[in-house]
Amino acid sequence: MAKAVPRKAEKTRTVPYDVAEQLRTPEEMAAYLDAWLEEAPDDTAGIARALGDIARAKGMSLVAKEAGLSRESLYRALSENGNPSFATVLKVAKALGVRLHAAAA
Repeated sequence: MAKAVPRKAEKTRTVPYDVAEQLRTPEEMAAYLDAWLEEAPDDTAGIARALGDIARAKGMSLVAKEAGLSRESLYRALSENGNPSFATVLKVAKALGVRLHAAAA
């Protein structure tokens, strides 16, 4: 009986997923932020990252300019370890063209 010759496994090529590439319209951007606010309202770092994802989708330089911030400070504030002030969050939201909503809990 002949032994089966093992086939060389094909390597799978992976690429990092970037949600910013999927956020193409203002409606998609607003829905993404709304999902974070709804699903993880206590995850301030996650919400800041979501704002960062939307800012990258729109163009970080443009958002920084419209928010009156430097590009570097915007990246820093909306990074994983960032801790933006509420004033910064409001400026960025306005520059992104999104609104935060309140609802009774």
